[in-house]
Amino acid sequence: MLLQQIINGLTIGSTYALVSIGFTMVFGVLELTNFANSSLYMLGAYFTLMLYNATGHHFFVALLMSIILTGIAGYCLDRFALRRLRRKNAPKLAGLITTLGMSMIFDNGIMLIFGSESKSFPNQIDLGRFYIGNAIVSWTQVIIMVVAFSLMAILSIIVYGTKLGKAMRSTSQNVEAARLMGININSVIAFTFIISGILACISGTMVGMYYQTVDVNMGTMIGMKTFAAAILGGVGVLPGAVIGGLIIGIIETIAAGYISTGYRDAIAFTILIIVLLFKPTGLFGQKQINKV
Repeated sequence: MLLQQIINGLTIGSTYALVSIGFTMVFGVLELTNFANSSLYMLGAYFTLMLYNATGHHFFVALLMSIILTGIAGYCLDRFALRRLRRKNAPKLAGLITTLGMSMIFDNGIMLIFGSESKSFPNQIDLGRFYIGNAIVSWTQVIIMVVAFSLMAILSIIVYGTKLGKAMRSTSQNVEAARLMGININSVIAFTFIISGILACISGTMVGMYYQTVDVNMGTMIGMKTFAAAILGGVGVLPGAVIGGLIIGIIETIAAGYISTGYRDAIAFTILIIVLLFKPTGLFGQKQINKV
């Protein structure tokens, strides 16, 4: 029973980790809490479903097109909603409120087009199941974890092993110094939002296949859980976002299995409160010292 819950927790936790990475990257570069990130997760799932039906049930074509569209949505979020604020040196609170407003636009737009009822989502990677001891493991779970961990590895290589990643890390440390060194700040930030949208789209699509349903509220809870995961791991720390997402997924699944499914969503908020009380910087975060 415990092994089964851990496997289930790793599956859903790996999707949390993907969304949390996008959230953490945006915060690391801009020190901005991007509330629209969870809406991109929901938007990507609905794009995939819509294009799946429009292309005559060609799933992988639909997924590719959905990734492109959600990446464009992430770019537009920065280009048309946030860049002007940066240009005018608006306070960070203005950016936070803007992302919250864009989140509501995305959510209500999907509700207007698709309605508020849940939609059935096809599972195109259902290849059966096998056993590990007494635990039942579906190939859907295996594929989700393989895709998630592969994307995490690729993104880590990009961030820590390429010039683009070095530009992103330089921007996160000091925007003005990075600009003086010839880094195109707007391009770096736009790329970060595109990656955030792509990760959210893939994660939302995989969760849709895993539960075989999507609804307009799916972004709300994932937003709070990825926020909790980012806080747990240390906001702005990429490995921390991964570990935080996995921990949240495992703990909430174990709680649902041994206590009650009604408490699974409350677990993320409980963890968030505990971490903020006892280790506000998270597991891997470091306390910042502001020099004057």
